[in-house]
Amino acid sequence: MLKVMVVMGTRPEAIKLAPVVRELRARREVFQVQVCVTAQHREMLDQVLDIFSIRPDFDLKLMEREQTLAGFAARALAELDALFRDERPGIVLVQGDTSTTLMAALAAFYRGAKVAHVEAGLRTFDKRAPFPEEINRTLVTDVTDVHFAPTQRARQNLLREGIDPGRIFVTGNTIVDALMDITARLESGRLRPSFKGLQTPLPAPFILVTVHRRENHGRSLRSICWAIRDLIAALPDFHFVFPIHLSPSVQGPVRELLDGLPRVHLLPPIDYVSFIWLMQHCTFILSDSGGVQEEAPSLRKHVLVMREVTERPEAVESGWAQLVGSDKDQIVAATLDILREPSAGNGHRPNPFGDGTAARRTVEVLCAQFNSSKAPVTILV
Repeated sequence: MLKVMVVMGTRPEAIKLAPVVRELRARREVFQVQVCVTAQHREMLDQVLDIFSIRPDFDLKLMEREQTLAGFAARALAELDALFRDERPGIVLVQGDTSTTLMAALAAFYRGAKVAHVEAGLRTFDKRAPFPEEINRTLVTDVTDVHFAPTQRARQNLLREGIDPGRIFVTGNTIVDALMDITARLESGRLRPSFKGLQTPLPAPFILVTVHRRENHGRSLRSICWAIRDLIAALPDFHFVFPIHLSPSVQGPVRELLDGLPRVHLLPPIDYVSFIWLMQHCTFILSDSGGVQEEAPSLRKHVLVMREVTERPEAVESGWAQLVGSDKDQIVAATLDILREPSAGNGHRPNPFGDGTAARRTVEVLCAQFNSSKAPVTILV
């Protein structure tokens, strides 16, 4: 039996790893599954764990107020090293590009465990954007034994870096699996959205806004807020729904420039179910989120990406996303263009991130790579 330790620390990691945990636990004859959370983000992580009924076997409780990147990384590496020493996992499964991911991969390497990386191969080729995620994921690649690339482009990125093609598997992105699960439960009534600070029924039409990237802190975030102020004047029929990230670097400028303005609804951070519901019902999305770039095509929603570069160019090429940066005038112009021609660039284009079976493919690969029974593997081509 293979002992697999699944490590996660943030809400996006939990969303994308939850379907994999479910698939692993469905094969109890093959895998002994343990889940470890670092709680890099505490409240937002716990919401997702509850939604997907995941009870961690180990909770390192590492989050501290006003934590620094270096401080968290040091604590995480030491605690994960001790955990892997005691538990001796054969495989450590990580996802994406967070500090938790990097430290878990490094600790696993130190202890001789195999590293499996979900959502491998994403690149902007700019080490400062996104910061520090671009460096995190490139460093994880160096110690990874099995790379689960969500797309063919991600696979090509890894091949160009010299990774053995026999260790790269294109699976699709597990966020599609999670999203299909949530939307099905919303449609059936098994899950319901919950909003604090927003009157219901929700205003219609509305534009959904999210901003959190470190590279947008400061002047760029203020420019984004001024763009929203201009759009309020230009679009008298539209509301703006803006769940604000917990970071003080986001909370301060957003509340200073947007609080109290007509038709702007500033919300505290909301749970993932409610966020999916908002994406389903909005006109389109203004965001700097990587996950939103993957979720929007699944929901057939257009997203204006308020970043200069993206590690998900597939979303742009599919027509569901458009890079607009943080320049006020560019954001306003792109928004008005979409509203003039709402079908431009999307229509019936397929979702570039898969069909909702990425988690099953991922677990099939793990079976075939590490289990003598050699389960069949179905890989995207």
